[in-house]
Order: sequence, then structure tokens, then C-alpha cells
Amino acid sequence: MGYFTWCMIVAGVGMTVAAVGCGISQSMGIVRAVEGIARNPGAGGKIMTTMLIGLAMIESLAIYVFVVAMIILFANPFTEHVIKMAAGQ
Repeated sequence: MGYFTWCMIVAGVGMTVAAVGCGISQSMGIVRAVEGIARNPGAGGKIMTTMLIGLAMIESLAIYVFVVAMIILFANPFTEHVIKMAAGQ
């Protein structure tokens, strides 16, 4: 397989792993927040605020992986080097 094929595969696998990890983490956070609100409804506002901040931080992981995947696909700093190596062979 070629260099660019591997770049596509790595970007896809990276996004898959990030999406699965974020989905599991967010679901666990929501479950715990709902359990906390069920135990103490008076603290619902504080729990909800903290949960939303936590979910935003978890979601930022997926956004960072997406940015890195786009860099790998479209702005890869090694592309010119690989093309020169391929032309020299």
C-alpha cells in the first residue's frame, strides 16, 4: 500500500477510536449525573453544570483528533518528502 493510502487509514482509525472513546465516556458521565440527581434532586443544578462542562471537555478530544486527521489528510508536512523519495527511486 502507498503512503497516501496509509494516511487515509490512519485518519479513519483515529477518528473511530476517538468517537468510540468519547461516546463511552460521555454515556458514563451522563449516567452518573442522572444517578446523582436521582439521589439528591436539590443538587441538580450544580450536577448539571458540572456534567455539561465535563461533556464539553470530553467532546474536545474528538475535535482534536478530527483536526489531526485533517492535517494528516490535507496538510501533511511529510508529503513533499515522500513524493521526492518516490520520484528518486
